[in-house]
Amino acid sequence: MIYKKIIKPIFDKVFASVLLISVSPIILITAISIKLTIGSPIFFRQLRPGLNEQIFKIWKFRTMSNERDQFGNLLPDEMRLRGFGKFVRSFSIDELPQLLNVAKGEMSFIGPRPLLPEYLPLYSNFQKERHSVKAGITGLAQIKGRNNLSWKNRFRYDVFYARHLSFKLDLYIIFLTFWKVIKRSDINQTGKATADKFTGK
Repeated sequence: MIYKKIIKPIFDKVFASVLLISVSPIILITAISIKLTIGSPIFFRQLRPGLNEQIFKIWKFRTMSNERDQFGNLLPDEMRLRGFGKFVRSFSIDELPQLLNVAKGEMSFIGPRPLLPEYLPLYSNFQKERHSVKAGITGLAQIKGRNNLSWKNRFRYDVFYARHLSFKLDLYIIFLTFWKVIKRSDINQTGKATADKFTGK
């Protein structure tokens, strides 16, 4: 309980602030490269629910272009994710701006990934337990399959983490997260740039 309530939040804010300074050259280079290759906006900002379903604005680097078909409709995600954007996504560099969310106390380094607000009314009581802890940049579901997981298994891992949060579990997740990034595995759902939407089933 001390780790969850005191040690983990302090570590998140302090380490996120230090990392923001340390990786600022990478953030700057990435921002300029996205501006030159994909265009504006550089950042992807979207409202997401976190701890106790409180809404905050998540920050990520934009990785997809705004390319459209002849009728003015956006092309499918997998067709708009290519070139430098695909490189940024494959090495999880797009997640770096979320350090700002962690430094502000809106997120943690480790926790269930923040999903869309439109999913909130669809959750069962079991699924809602994922919001009993802060949302994270990485989490148990991410190291167990990330976007290739079914929604059932993703929620199962999220709730397991919420119920068993501990220093030992966080260390385990951090270690395997680095391994996943190095291997660049499970970044996208097979054949798609993003995961299928949750429908409540």
